[in-house]
Amino acid sequence: MAMFDWYREANRKTRRIFWTCSAGWAMDMADSVVYSYMIPILVTALGMTLVEAGFIASSNFFAAAIGGWIGGWLCDRYGRARILQLTILWFSFFSFASGFAQNYEQLLVLRILQGFGFGAEWAVGAVLLGEVINPKHRGKALGTVHSGAAIGSGIAALLAGPFAALFPEDLGWRIVFWSGILPAFLIFLIRRDADDSEIFKKAAKRAKETGQRHSIGAIFKPNMLRTTSLAALLSLGVQGAAYSISNYLTAFLSLERGLSISVAGVLVMINSAGGFFGFLTNAYVSDAVGRQMVFRLFGAGFVITSLFYLYAPLGDNVYALGATGLIYGFFQFGMYASFGAYFTELFPTELRGTGQAFAYNFGRAGSAAFVSLVPIVALTMDLSTAMVLLGIVGIAFVAIATLLLPETAGRELHDLEEESPNVEVLRAP
Repeated sequence: MAMFDWYREANRKTRRIFWTCSAGWAMDMADSVVYSYMIPILVTALGMTLVEAGFIASSNFFAAAIGGWIGGWLCDRYGRARILQLTILWFSFFSFASGFAQNYEQLLVLRILQGFGFGAEWAVGAVLLGEVINPKHRGKALGTVHSGAAIGSGIAALLAGPFAALFPEDLGWRIVFWSGILPAFLIFLIRRDADDSEIFKKAAKRAKETGQRHSIGAIFKPNMLRTTSLAALLSLGVQGAAYSISNYLTAFLSLERGLSISVAGVLVMINSAGGFFGFLTNAYVSDAVGRQMVFRLFGAGFVITSLFYLYAPLGDNVYALGATGLIYGFFQFGMYASFGAYFTELFPTELRGTGQAFAYNFGRAGSAAFVSLVPIVALTMDLSTAMVLLGIVGIAFVAIATLLLPETAGRELHDLEEESPNVEVLRAP
């Protein structure tokens, strides 16, 4: 089929990197999401309160943001492939170790450590694949990798539900966490230095010859600050809008639609199924119409479908809510698909990992403010109205960012030499 021509055109190395990044991201997401699905079990098993369980989730979230930024800088410094190996091994080990936790304090520490690797894996993998893929297919390849988030969510639901139920309650959740070691085997598919792109190898050679090392704060210097700020605003807008609604969908469906928690959970999973097709559609449309336009199209679709989903007179009709949620999920998840391609193209090679990881994880951490504001705003209005209001604010950020950022679809990747020479560097001793 013509739609898979990009994959057939890729060489064996690129295909191997594509599958490694896809599998790594899917399993990375599965392990991150599975914790939230198992909170009711963990509260009983470890004697935690819901507040403590929520604090673990929040701590993991912020650790992922910090780890992502550091991991991006490390991959600019030491190579994409070797840091990708490290991040996969890191989050797999601490996912596995979480299964041995005996109390709240131990699980908190282990999930914080797991978060460092979780935050870095996507950004480092996206940079690696983005540098080796044909520029005209960059959106397709990286968008397809991002679709693994929907697959990972489904895997997490199966692990936390039917799979965990096969074992005694005090053992099932541990086995689920222990299964998190499986992604570690992906490191054998990555060839440490051979899999780095030629553009990165040339930049690394140049840095070695000149003795220049870029600081982790180089993305905030005058010639990069505009790009970094707008990329971070775009990430914050997309993730803030998505989480403002998705985090409260179960509550909305139960409180305002009158559905049971179990039925609401099924409907949320249907949204994720729609998201899988949203990822893939965005991936292909992005290369055709451009990064700016695809963010705007999916942002507009998100606002329209969320308004219909939350306000249409669907009552408690599960079939109508399921069909509507499938379309809503298409746009909610689909908005994410062009991050990898766009950020790879926006930042120069020497700062690509640092910039991409910071921007994406700034949005991830900042979205917590949107999530926190929803219940506060809901004190003066319906929950659904508060959800939509914060979602629209997020999409407004997307519109502003894409208006001020350049179009990059199909662009050849560039080095720092093509940027202003004001970026701070550290001279090697």
